[in-house]
Amino acid sequence: MATAKDFDNPVRPTWCSGCGNYAIWNGVKRALAQAGLEPHQVMLVGGIGCSSKLPDYTRANGFTSLHGRPIPIAHGIKLANHDLTVIVSAGDGDTYGLGLSHLINALRRNAGLTIMVHNNRIYGLTKGQYSPTSPVGFRTKTSPAGSLDAPINPIALALAVGGTFVARAFSGDLAHLVDVLTRAFTHRGCALVDILQPCVTFNPGFSYDYYRPRVYRLEEAGHDPTDFAAAWRLAQSEWGERVPIGVFRQVQQPTYEERLPVLSAGGPLVKQMRLWDEAAYARLREKFI
Repeated sequence: MATAKDFDNPVRPTWCSGCGNYAIWNGVKRALAQAGLEPHQVMLVGGIGCSSKLPDYTRANGFTSLHGRPIPIAHGIKLANHDLTVIVSAGDGDTYGLGLSHLINALRRNAGLTIMVHNNRIYGLTKGQYSPTSPVGFRTKTSPAGSLDAPINPIALALAVGGTFVARAFSGDLAHLVDVLTRAFTHRGCALVDILQPCVTFNPGFSYDYYRPRVYRLEEAGHDPTDFAAAWRLAQSEWGERVPIGVFRQVQQPTYEERLPVLSAGGPLVKQMRLWDEAAYARLREKFI
């Protein structure tokens, strides 16, 4: 059985000292081991940004995609081989900005993906522009008068479109983060985990010291993740001085892959390919090329 160390590789991270990505990276490796997974069973898909470097530093299958496009590429991989545990590692700009429509569709389809969003409330790699989760009035080099946009509420959005696993975690609470990620990796269906993390270089106002006195665990508060009304109320009403972390919603519904006849009947497409002969390929090539 794999341990967290089995997911190490020789490539060392280049994140800033104190960045929340280090804790997320360690949490991912521990959760993968806790979920009983081996490196060859995991596919990590990144977009563009500091968060999307995580696949480079992890011993598992990896793919670097375009900015805002890791989710559709990850779903393509899942459709080709739904035996894989496919995990998206992307930032708040990647997921809630450029790739928002992909997130909505993955959630409503209940695609078999875990989508981890490293939410530092800023574009870190591109030097500090405000992101879809930055607060109103947030000043950056490109918004000296402050952001005019109301921040997106990713938890409420995921609940509204029918997400079957909707959670928030905090990189400053590693044990809890590992527990939430383990549940996400083993969930059958689409799992969104919004992970609050500091960007120590470009957004130091939302630091560990800011979040620690505000966050509290939903599990310790007795929240029932099957209670949609309670999850919706928490998502809408609690933010600021009191920030809930944990699993807001978890229910089991048929996944997108389970509802596709070609997959449910024949297994992963990569294994079905052996049924194809050269004549069938030639016919397809003549028709489409």
